[in-house]
Amino acid sequence: MTRDKTTPRYGKLSITLHWLMLALFVGVYSCIEIKGLLPRGGHLRSLFLGLHALFGISIFVLVWVRLLGRLTPRPPITPALPAWQTGVSHLMHLALYVLMIATPLLAWLMLSAGDKPIPYFGFALPALVAVDPDLVRQFKHWHEFLGSAGYWLIGLHAAAGLFHHYYVGDNTLTRMLPRR
Repeated sequence: MTRDKTTPRYGKLSITLHWLMLALFVGVYSCIEIKGLLPRGGHLRSLFLGLHALFGISIFVLVWVRLLGRLTPRPPITPALPAWQTGVSHLMHLALYVLMIATPLLAWLMLSAGDKPIPYFGFALPALVAVDPDLVRQFKHWHEFLGSAGYWLIGLHAAAGLFHHYYVGDNTLTRMLPRR
């Protein structure tokens, strides 16, 4: 995971995790949207809710690996960005990391407060709080709020990458693309 500052691209692990996280986000959002279209109490609805949880917990697990990777030097953007764009970029990444940590954590808290099991690849995650119906509603509200905000954050992140690639002409996007 160590990177030489002069390398124009991220390392293979960082690139793989970035695109894997995108695939997991597509899974999370697709499952919850499909679940909403299905009749209550159906097995298919439960399946999509379970997949939503599986993908969400996977995001939570992998985000910690990504954060460790951020401790290593990142390849520079060339030509260099104005300071305000660098600042906005850092805020966007902070918001995305909050999304990847807080949203699954809120779901875990919500399920714990609702006395619901939290299975993950055959393991049962421990409850984080005591059973409390009022907490369930609060955690659900914030989980759904962050989930909705995630559409915007991910969309803006993608739009910024495309803007930098096609309009500005810098290497912002190509630093994270897999080698061809």
